[in-house]
Amino acid sequence: MSSEKSERAAAAAPWIKIPNGTKVRHRSEGKDGVVDGLTEIVNGPGRNPDGRTQYRIDVAGEPTMHLAAEDDLMLLTDKTGLVLILKQQEGYRRRITERLHATFAADRFVVAK
Repeated sequence: MSSEKSERAAAAAPWIKIPNGTKVRHRSEGKDGVVDGLTEIVNGPGRNPDGRTQYRIDVAGEPTMHLAAEDDLMLLTDKTGLVLILKQQEGYRRRITERLHATFAADRFVVAK
């Protein structure tokens, strides 16, 4: 019974989505891009924790958006460890970095080249 309660609590935990403008790297493809929203996926594997979406990733120099589930992405940081987010100041980036560190393992954060 207690495992059933813990499963429900985990399912009810709020999902922290990666904000638009965040720089990311696709784990297997190695391509860097920027999060540009969510797309609802009707069928197929690899969805975000909400069970319905994937991130749209804008990869520079490519004509179409890439789709990726959260588990396929690494978060790019500056040399001080702050997540890189387009057009955002350090204070905001620091708050978002703290929230994302509470959600993702440390190995999901990589310094941008």
